[in-house]
Amino acid sequence: MTGAPAPGTTPALVVIGAGPRGTGVIERIAANAAGLSPGLRLDIHLVDPHPPGGGRIWRQDQSPLLWMNSMAEDVTMFTDDTVQQDGPVVPGPALDAWADDVRAGRITVDAAPAVLAEIQRLTGQDFPSRRLQSAYLRWVYEQALAALPPGITVHEHRTRALRISGPRGGRQRVRLQGRGEPLLADLVVLTVGHLDAEPDAGQRELSAFAGRHGLTHLPPDFTADSDLSALRAGEPVIVRGFGLAFIDLMVLLTEGRGGRYENGEYLPSGREPVLHVGSRRGVPYHSKIGYGWEGERPPLPRFLGPGLTAELLSGPGPLDFRRDVWPHVAKELGHAHYHRLFTAHPERTTVDRQVFEDKYAAAGPGSPELDSLVAAAVPDPADRLDLAALDHPLDGVRHPSYDALQDGLRGYITADLARRHDPAHSPDLAVFLGLLSAYGQLIRLGDIGDWWHGFFSHLASGPPGPRLEQLLALSRAGVVRFLGAGVTVEADEEAGLFRAGSATVPGGRVEARALVEARLPDPSLRHTSSPLLRGLYEDGAATTGTGLLSVDPADGRILDRNGLAHPRRFALGPYTTARSSGAFTRPRTGGPAFRQNDATARTALMFLRDLSCRGRLSA
Repeated sequence: MTGAPAPGTTPALVVIGAGPRGTGVIERIAANAAGLSPGLRLDIHLVDPHPPGGGRIWRQDQSPLLWMNSMAEDVTMFTDDTVQQDGPVVPGPALDAWADDVRAGRITVDAAPAVLAEIQRLTGQDFPSRRLQSAYLRWVYEQALAALPPGITVHEHRTRALRISGPRGGRQRVRLQGRGEPLLADLVVLTVGHLDAEPDAGQRELSAFAGRHGLTHLPPDFTADSDLSALRAGEPVIVRGFGLAFIDLMVLLTEGRGGRYENGEYLPSGREPVLHVGSRRGVPYHSKIGYGWEGERPPLPRFLGPGLTAELLSGPGPLDFRRDVWPHVAKELGHAHYHRLFTAHPERTTVDRQVFEDKYAAAGPGSPELDSLVAAAVPDPADRLDLAALDHPLDGVRHPSYDALQDGLRGYITADLARRHDPAHSPDLAVFLGLLSAYGQLIRLGDIGDWWHGFFSHLASGPPGPRLEQLLALSRAGVVRFLGAGVTVEADEEAGLFRAGSATVPGGRVEARALVEARLPDPSLRHTSSPLLRGLYEDGAATTGTGLLSVDPADGRILDRNGLAHPRRFALGPYTTARSSGAFTRPRTGGPAFRQNDATARTALMFLRDLSCRGRLSA
């Protein structure tokens, strides 16, 4: 029959990308195989130039100075009963519990001595190095392999996949770098994670300008892979971007060059450049919250659940996120915030909790009635949820000089740190849980634009508190200087310099011979440097207006430009419309990526089971 493997041929699944997403798919295949496809014989080919488990981003051979931005107790690769999936739950240890097992000798880990030493002193509230996370991910991968039933074998290929070809109804051919014959696959799953991108027109112009004048321009990149040697000691560097990529840059150019912290102050080595940093917001991401949850959790989802997302999808015309979706998100986050305020801090409210909740539920999203209700029930504005102020705290703020801005922004960062580590403000943690819940629902809507992902990262995916303490110390030492919000960069041909300004300091300018774009490459297929993804587009795969690869939200199958799902090609990750907040997650928070992995694994197993049966019939 068409598409069935030849008699005596074992079906083949090619998984491209061996990082945590690929590991998660294999774990879900192991969890579901016995129930869905008992006795199935299957060859899984895992393709990645980097070691399985950690992949590129979480590989062990990177600086030990680079941390995760999550505490060890908030990192797991294992499902629990909060994950909305059809497959079985297979529990396993979060990162901190895994470290406990290693210390107790219940788990054996093959890792570098420095990583083993870090495991010995790790606590649940520590922010581990990425090298330690790599060891955890490698162990998870090995556990997934061990859990595969007999007859399913994984073959590792330490190289890159360059192209997928083949008819919709037949076996696929996956061409690998450095290998003459392609892999033959009955199914292909792309789990390639973050990828490099070709510079857009603006970045190419800046690089050309730098080349003409002997300047340095570093376009968007993974900071751990960037060549920072051209950034010279003592010289000014304009840095555009104030998120996690900047934090990595800051670390590698300070401690990475021999500086150290002592009694809360930074002692320079003399090898550091001077970093002038700004962005659209002009502030770093909000600090990670530094306390745990106690007491009653807000019931989530409440106002943004599967029913509403289905209703939004079935409406006429394309969705406008800010008009059609954001009011519901804001109401959901407000629900989480005020639920916590009324349960944990009732003395800061003026009405009965049930009365408030009933009126809150009845009020329309984004309505004046909702605002009036909150104003009457919560007298202190500091206890109200102001999402616009959280998103853009420098809107309308002006300083007469950059020197004045330094003091102002240090005050802002200090206040943010204090609040995010004070349980008296525990509604902030409830909003974080609301953000995770909302994210899990919104990925069902496909490509909703970049604004939501930036907002989520700013509030929920910020740096550890100690990193912001270091930022303050570097600011006091003059190694980091703040530029403000609405940063613009000009290429001055006459002077042969980069020049930056911001809306926060009208008329102020900073000049430098180096410009760093501190952000990740664009995940869209429009600018990807991956021949694999470019080939998918050339073969008819659909993309959205922002260039994301269109996939079926149910199981990750790649869609063509007629909206038809490819029966043999799947894709998961940040370059797709099913992008989620991470390949691993905090325990007991639903794990949208886990749900996606499970759906893809189950669809693949049922397809391969049926294919194998047809092959036996044809034999």
